[in-house]
Amino acid sequence: MLFKNSAYFTVLMGFSLTLNAQTTTPTQAIADTTRKLNEVMVQENRIQLPFSKQNRNIWIIDAEKIKSLPARSISELLSYVSGVDVRQRGPGGSQADISIDGGTFDETLVLINGVKVSDPQTGHNMMNLPIVMDDIDHIEVLRGSASRVYGINALTGAINIVTRKVQKTGVSANVFAGSSFKKKEGDQGIYVNNGQYASGTLALKASSHLFSVGQESGNGYRYNTAFNNQKFYYQGKINVGKADQLDIMTGYIHNKFGANGFYAAPGDKEAEETVKTALAALAYTTKITENWTMVPRISFRNNVDDYIYTKINPALSHNHHVSNVLDAELNNTIQTTIGTFGLGLEARTEYIKSTSLGKRNRSNTGFFGEYKFEPVKNLAVNIGAYTNYNSDYGWQAFPGLDIGYQIYDNWRVYGNIGTGQRLPTYTDLYYTGKANIGNGQLVPEKSKYAEAGIKFNNAHFSGNVSYFTRRIDQFIDWVKAEISAPWQPQNYSQVNTNGLTVSGDYRWTAASDHSIINAFRLGVSYTYLDPEIKTTIPNVNFSRYALRSLKNQLSGTLTTSFCKVMDLTLAARYQDRISYKDYTVIDAKLAYKQAHYSIYVDAANLFNAQFIEAEAIPMPGNWYTLGFKLNY
Repeated sequence: MLFKNSAYFTVLMGFSLTLNAQTTTPTQAIADTTRKLNEVMVQENRIQLPFSKQNRNIWIIDAEKIKSLPARSISELLSYVSGVDVRQRGPGGSQADISIDGGTFDETLVLINGVKVSDPQTGHNMMNLPIVMDDIDHIEVLRGSASRVYGINALTGAINIVTRKVQKTGVSANVFAGSSFKKKEGDQGIYVNNGQYASGTLALKASSHLFSVGQESGNGYRYNTAFNNQKFYYQGKINVGKADQLDIMTGYIHNKFGANGFYAAPGDKEAEETVKTALAALAYTTKITENWTMVPRISFRNNVDDYIYTKINPALSHNHHVSNVLDAELNNTIQTTIGTFGLGLEARTEYIKSTSLGKRNRSNTGFFGEYKFEPVKNLAVNIGAYTNYNSDYGWQAFPGLDIGYQIYDNWRVYGNIGTGQRLPTYTDLYYTGKANIGNGQLVPEKSKYAEAGIKFNNAHFSGNVSYFTRRIDQFIDWVKAEISAPWQPQNYSQVNTNGLTVSGDYRWTAASDHSIINAFRLGVSYTYLDPEIKTTIPNVNFSRYALRSLKNQLSGTLTTSFCKVMDLTLAARYQDRISYKDYTVIDAKLAYKQAHYSIYVDAANLFNAQFIEAEAIPMPGNWYTLGFKLNY
């Protein structure tokens, strides 16, 4: 951590570096984005379609938008997506809950390259990811119940983070520092943070490799919110024979942070938490025949969550959880003259050893079946089901249907019906504490989802208007009858949600390189949610999650490239939550780019909006970051 004598100089002169073997001008970058966005292949595990051919509401955060947004973490990136509710408890991605379209943080599935990273202990740990933003090619946000595609826990949607493919050999570094320039409480100095990231790529004739390491730390933005995390990530692709490929992925993150008010305010002022996550996956892609592709894959995730209620007296309350998840998959894609078949098997084992949850384990076996065909010209149909057996809850089946019709070259009407399931977490079932008590009688949540919409895609503009309705039965919420009673989860209610989404993304590139403004990109999205709660349990007066979803959410970003060397991004987010006041956050980023380096300045929360995203935790006010990038 760069504090004391060097802190102020680091804050003012923080830097990050990027050296490119080939130079890409801002005009070329946005032109490439125009071409690539519609061609992005959405990375499902069996049947894959490009973004422009999808019959569901999918939002893509592509590589150029990731580079241009004033965000330091994946959680902050997702906060610019309408329909995604990011509830952060700390800066720099220390801890964040992610939900989609009014759901809870346990109802969204997160994946890296199709590998599930959900945590059976609690969804609070789901965003503890070992990758840095420079590793990412794009992020796919699939809205709607998606068990047919991804299996269990994709109740309200899924977020798939797709890492970049190695194109050439090189190294890069990114160093930055920032501050709110506000004095620390009861101490000298000011609140600051800093980070250092480095990555290397190796492109060989028969293999490619990506390796990255990173470290970020800060002394917080209020009392006991200091954080320090280190991460590394490796992925390798090795060609085997003429057509087969071996894929390797592994990563690790060590994340320690002050947790003042995170879970049990105001008593947890001195709380501290350390979360360590290791992830590994091995997949083999083989061509059985010219039309049959098989991909066996095995993945493992280990998570250690160590929470101390008060650092002054750790013995008062100290929870230590170790969870292990082993997942084996066999996915098949078969091309025939009558359509494409996707067949898959999955076996998943979840185990936990915890001081407060005990020793627990459960297993899940699933079967995927999908069929995509075109019965008539311009009409595409994708139908399928996911059937699973859980050792605790038995057999269940989750069907789904997507259908879309190309009206004209650029217009597409679509509709989809989906179902989903969310298993209770081990915290829901078995937690024991003074203020919270688990409930071993919980049953899984189930959802039914229907959506209809219209899309437009061409070289310069992508737009979508859609309306959905969703019903969640056996909704799990932590509730209580009176203020002095402990919280306990119950299958509390049925939640019916109707929602409207409108989004558009326009890209323009100057015809001449002599223009002052070389290119610009404007993106706007709006989501309206109307939830209705039908209580199924009497005498419940306090609810923790059912009435905390967003009602109105508006997001807009504008990126302008000018004089061939400057990029300016303005981003605004308006949030109107059912149980909280509405607020607007405006961010900005200015970058000066040359062939081999760039200098950038981020300004987060320019107008110092005061707001809360989770529990009673006030989020940081304005924060300024200076960085310097280099690639070689």
